[in-house]
Amino acid sequence: MRVRFAPSPTGALHIGGARTALFNWLMARGNDGTLVLRIEDTDRERSTPENVEQILDALRWLELDWDEGPVSQYARADRHAEALQGLLDNGHAYRTSATADDVKAYKEQHGAAAGFRGTEESHGAIRLRVPDEGSTTVHDLIRGDTTFEHRHLDDPVIARADGSVLYNFAVAVDDLDMEISHVVRGEDHLSNTPKQLLVYEALGVTPPTFAHLPLLHGPDGKKLSKRHGAASVQELRDAGYLPEAVRNYLALLGWGDPDDETILSTSQLVDRFDITRVSKNPARFDEQKLRWLNGRYVRELTTAQLTTRLEGHTGRTGLEPAVAISREKMQTLEDFWPLAGFIFDGPGDDPKAREKWLDDEGRAALADARVALADLPAFDVSSIDVALRQVVEQRGAKPKQVFQPIRVALAGTAVSPGIFETLEVLGRDESIRRIDRALTSG
Repeated sequence: MRVRFAPSPTGALHIGGARTALFNWLMARGNDGTLVLRIEDTDRERSTPENVEQILDALRWLELDWDEGPVSQYARADRHAEALQGLLDNGHAYRTSATADDVKAYKEQHGAAAGFRGTEESHGAIRLRVPDEGSTTVHDLIRGDTTFEHRHLDDPVIARADGSVLYNFAVAVDDLDMEISHVVRGEDHLSNTPKQLLVYEALGVTPPTFAHLPLLHGPDGKKLSKRHGAASVQELRDAGYLPEAVRNYLALLGWGDPDDETILSTSQLVDRFDITRVSKNPARFDEQKLRWLNGRYVRELTTAQLTTRLEGHTGRTGLEPAVAISREKMQTLEDFWPLAGFIFDGPGDDPKAREKWLDDEGRAALADARVALADLPAFDVSSIDVALRQVVEQRGAKPKQVFQPIRVALAGTAVSPGIFETLEVLGRDESIRRIDRALTSG
């Protein structure tokens, strides 16, 4: 099996493209196959080195390696020209100066459903000859057979007047030369497929097998866009998702595990993935579900592993004690700093939290807690737990009436890791210093 991922480098790698890359990668890895990376960079204005690097960067982060490439489609222009000349020589293609208005006039004369047939000339763009009779059938592993009657198909333009080839011709020649056995891509390419099959027929070769993936929609059922949250791989990375969780989630968009499992390691995905089990229906990308799944992956990491990820994500070091007490409240790496950054950078400033928890009663509870904490012979979680619960009991208060003023004094907000664990990580001196500052501030 030889498959390919062939993105156009016109910007960041979007989530739909990432899923296409993943499905091709899973097919290659699960069938001892080869994955070819081809960059379809014939749009020279948009196909910048920076855009190419964005795609490579996204694939590396997703840990989707390739076996051959990246191959530049633009660099294969000589080969495309050679194949094009062959079709002109054997009569499968012809030049014509027909314009869009000419096509419109043809259809007005022959009927709107009639495929355009041009007149051969010595100059103009190059069109592929579509047979007048018969049909072309797309055999699709996901969608079954779709048949296109030739009489309804226009002779497609396959090259401009200057000889530069268009997508449907170039991609067919590339897939032929690279011996691609299976073309797995989005269903937005389905309408291109009969044109490409006609190119294969004109070249006298057997086409690859096709599989067109369903589109991605947002939770509201509309086409996925930035309004639904992260739209590209880099945005997912910046939002603190783990590549292994993203791979797991993307694999489930349109494909179902035979055992209906949700948490699947990459090795399990490789073993189980079957392109014929992909649904025809649009798949829904729901970032809330991805957050939940990512949280499961976060909690499967050891504290040391999670610390390494977080230090890479934040650019900070020495995080492990704070990671140990924060991990259960995290779903993404990006959750860590809002939750525990105060340990390193000092308390935040949440006026609503101060107003609610550091009123006269809250300060009185905080003062009692300070005395209890200052007198502790050992400043560890168990000792802190006992001491503060005694304060709660002595005051006849609810736990939150004592714990929340402490939390606001330490963190500056009403959200933090566990209060006993936070106190231990900060240490007695720093904890008392922050409590004193809260007690003396206006």
